[in-house]
Amino acid sequence: MTTSRLHPRPGEAAVLLTVLGLLILEEIALGLAEDDDRPVIGGILIGASGAGLLVVGAVLLSRWLDARRPLPLPPMGPNGREYSARALEGFPMEAVRPLLLAEDAPQLGQLYSAWMLAKSGRPATWIARRLDIPLDAAHLLVNAARSAALDQPH
Repeated sequence: MTTSRLHPRPGEAAVLLTVLGLLILEEIALGLAEDDDRPVIGGILIGASGAGLLVVGAVLLSRWLDARRPLPLPPMGPNGREYSARALEGFPMEAVRPLLLAEDAPQLGQLYSAWMLAKSGRPATWIARRLDIPLDAAHLLVNAARSAALDQPH
């Protein structure tokens, strides 16, 4: 199961577009500068470009670390890794049943894992990306986990 995508996430896209916009503005500022001011402006622009490259590197490093971070696994049971009945308490089986019967359906184990991640507060987009399940399935599980958490007495 792969978690990499060719297009950036919305937050990453905003950062990358901001850096690209700053680089374009730097070129315009350097082109409009007087000859005497160009060395100073050039030095400032080199520093800003270096900072932009650091931001892009931080975004790429964040993505790489996110892809390498292991997902939580259920404990070992007699038949391999299994989720306990208590861990799956509140799982919306009737709501996910149509998803399991659809073409290219996620596996039940993926939905159980998504349920555990939803109960731990992970957002639907993150769950869908990490487990390679449809986004609507992740939204369904996140909404069910939220409503189950609201229904529990504190």
